Amino acid sequence: MTSSLPLLLLALCSLSAAEAQLTVFNLRASDLPSGIVVTTDGYVKVFCGSASLGETSVRNNDPNPWWEEKFTYFQGQENDVLRLEVHDSDIFFNDLLGVCQRQINFMREHDCFLESGGLLHYSYTLNGNNQ
Repeated sequence: MTSSLPLLLLALCSLSAAEAQLTVFNLRASDLPSGIVVTTDGYVKVFCGSASLGETSVRNNDPNPWWEEKFTYFQGQENDVLRLEVHDSDIFFNDLLGVCQRQINFMREHDCFLESGGLLHYSYTLNGNNQ
């Protein structure tokens, strides 16, 4: 009769190395900069480490947009870098308004001041064995 202890240890080790589900949501901005003639057409690109999680829809002519999209990443881990890029959509090229970047930790809501002006607020959860 063979022992099942090695298999049990292997299963436990693989569980402890498992990754968690990161969900980014509740993205909203305030006081985005406007040009002389037009108001910002803002959208946000979301990244975790080197993985692109997608981008929001464009909110036309709105200096205080709110986006309904949620972004999920199943390989997230505590201390991964979460990066959000706020852009202004234009006909010929899109302007980068600012970047919010921080390590995923116990803080779940953040406000980030953008380089070109304005503020981005976002929330996230990290569910799994890493929390």
